[in-house]
Amino acid sequence: MNATSKNQSDCPEVQVPVPVFFTFGVVSLTENLLVVVAIIRNRNLHSPMYCFICSLAAFNTIASLAKTWETLMITFAEVGQLEKTGFSETKLDDVMDCLLCMSFVGSFFSFLAIAVDRYITIFYALRYHNIMTMSRTGAILGLIWITCGVLAVLLVKFFDFKAIMICFVVFFIISLVILCLLYIYMFMLALIHARKIAALTAGEGGKGALTLTILSGVFVVCWAPFFLHLIIMTVCPMNPYCECYRSLFQLHVVLLMSHALIDPAIYAFRSTELRHTFRKMLFCSEWKLCS
Repeated sequence: MNATSKNQSDCPEVQVPVPVFFTFGVVSLTENLLVVVAIIRNRNLHSPMYCFICSLAAFNTIASLAKTWETLMITFAEVGQLEKTGFSETKLDDVMDCLLCMSFVGSFFSFLAIAVDRYITIFYALRYHNIMTMSRTGAILGLIWITCGVLAVLLVKFFDFKAIMICFVVFFIISLVILCLLYIYMFMLALIHARKIAALTAGEGGKGALTLTILSGVFVVCWAPFFLHLIIMTVCPMNPYCECYRSLFQLHVVLLMSHALIDPAIYAFRSTELRHTFRKMLFCSEWKLCS
């Protein structure tokens, strides 16, 4: 996303080599595609929670693809193969920004959907399959993707307006508050009702809640510096001290890409079924023989 301006302070802008961006993009793209394919191929993973995880991985895939393509565009522009301010290049850059915005908004909505799913699993275990049907899951996913697409287009199209930037930052803050309140409420009720839940169900719900907490913590760490950058752009755009922080913009982008890189590793570490599926996909030539 184009959120930089000429540095007016004594702090030199930190430059991250293009190969680093490209490597992060390719690796995270491969990892998240692997998650999506694994969930699609393994029918044991065709449950609401894994559908939401698949959606999260798909949004991460979009972010990785967008940043990798943007890195290629920058590389071609530096060697004179593309015009940095050409009409088609500018439009394509706007598309990349839309995809990155869509990835952020979609990641949050996916986290929220997973959190609600875990909440229902823990506290409404006996009614879970009646509440979280696959048809309802599909409707929720459709609503998430349509909403994210519309919001991303609006955010990029009107990003030059200060009010839009403020709304984007406020949305991030509200997102964090909602997730934190949901966690606190969920874990407090879990402590109260732990003895009333069957041991197997409690174990699965608790494990799912812990995985969600880890995923969300990574989300906050990776995205917060970028949104602090946006806040600084809005509050003190010409202050030299603020400019020192803004000189780290490329490092903030690396953190954004790290989010898509780390998430699949968390899935693989926390989910036994997903690890088993990965092993079959990577090391077995015949899927049926490995089943």
